[in-house]
Amino acid sequence: MLTDLPEAELRRHRSDLREPSDFDAFWADTLAQARSCGEPVEVTPVPTPLAGVDVFDVTFPGFAGQPVRAWLRVPRGASGPAPTVVQYVGYGGGRGHPLENLLWSAAGFAHLQMDTRGQGSGWSRGDTPDVAAAGPQAPGMATRGVEDPRRYYYRRFLTDAVRAVDAARGLPAVDPDRVAVLGHSQGGAAALAAAALAPRVRAAVVHVPFLCDVPRAVTLTDSAPYREIRDYLAVHRDREEQVLRTLGYVDGVAFARRATVPARFSVALMDDIVPPSTVYAAYHDYRGDKELAVWRWNGHEAGGVDDDAAALDFLRAALHG
Repeated sequence: MLTDLPEAELRRHRSDLREPSDFDAFWADTLAQARSCGEPVEVTPVPTPLAGVDVFDVTFPGFAGQPVRAWLRVPRGASGPAPTVVQYVGYGGGRGHPLENLLWSAAGFAHLQMDTRGQGSGWSRGDTPDVAAAGPQAPGMATRGVEDPRRYYYRRFLTDAVRAVDAARGLPAVDPDRVAVLGHSQGGAAALAAAALAPRVRAAVVHVPFLCDVPRAVTLTDSAPYREIRDYLAVHRDREEQVLRTLGYVDGVAFARRATVPARFSVALMDDIVPPSTVYAAYHDYRGDKELAVWRWNGHEAGGVDDDAAALDFLRAALHG
């Protein structure tokens, strides 16, 4: 069933998100600190039975220089640095198995798939710990450190997302001037943040993004991950102001107001995990050229393989043009 406003109202919906006054300084300081530390990027070949794709195990410095894992998949026999897709994973997942997720490399792109710190045991494997102390939290990741923006989990995760672009642009297989970011749900939130914060990104694919218009989202769905925030506030009844202030630093609407690269969004009108109006809020505030695929009869899976096919066309035009 429909889970939010009627479609005509969704097309008119705008967010009333109030950003923290130091939003830009917060992220400038965070990224400057991350770029000042950590070991060099490590790249190790991975033996596979694949005939057309070479796979590499990558470790790069993420938040505070902490090591983050990734897979790099490259078309075998590619001549010269390739246009590249940096992909982020949905909630609960990790980078998975080296033989999974071969679409982008099979289509001729170099493909860096970032692992997700502290996750990777929900539906795909992960290999990167989240080493930060957090304090009380609801089960899951959405409230880890949520009372303090500097300790919040998504500060670390989104910094990792930007540093993944930095790392990709330094790899010999990657054309540093033809890098795009892509993700679904939590991965869409990361793609939206990277489009705003990472230098020289050429395009973004943002499928049903999590973490957009969060104060509204937590009142509209009973599903995780937003449910975790509601559960936290139901117990910590006096912390609403602190929690919502922290969430303002990672809200995709704020990143959308700063992103200017071409972007393709998707939204599903029967999505009970990411309320459709929150996707429209980010889309409407997005500053760059943009397009939106509307899936009227789908839930959080959105367009599935049809989204992938359309994203492939979009990225070929953006990175080969």
